Amino acid sequence: MWLFLVFLAVPMIEIALFIQVGGLIGLWPTLAIVVLTAVLGTILVRSQGAQVLGRLRQSMSELKDPTEPLAEGAMILFAGALLLTPGFFTDSVGLLLLIPPVRQWVIRAVRSRMRMQSFAFGAGSTAQQTRNGDVIDAEYEEVPPQRPGPRQPSGWTEH
Repeated sequence: MWLFLVFLAVPMIEIALFIQVGGLIGLWPTLAIVVLTAVLGTILVRSQGAQVLGRLRQSMSELKDPTEPLAEGAMILFAGALLLTPGFFTDSVGLLLLIPPVRQWVIRAVRSRMRMQSFAFGAGSTAQQTRNGDVIDAEYEEVPPQRPGPRQPSGWTEH
């Protein structure tokens, strides 16, 4: 139900803002602002996306939890979609999502509402912790024993 209200309210807010801003500054300046925010938003999304991608690569290479860079990347992607959508309200929300402290606040708010109930490795996986604290992660597959058959030449030599 709340999603329906969002899809109903956002276009109404955008139309009202277009009418108000267009009445104050005129049609062409209003359209120029919409195009300018889309261009600037694209530049900001590209630069911040590259930074978050670098942090994601670093967390993966150091075997750290990648959920925060992934969540930030998703928010930057969503911000880019909002900035490319014509409108003042969506541009404002998109620009807010490009501010790192705002993204951190959103992550903390979502994290406080979530709770992990279980965690399991997939079938055929195992993890072991060594004495010095390193974790060794491995996958395995059981191989059935082969029955010995009659011995034949290997083909490498001729008799």
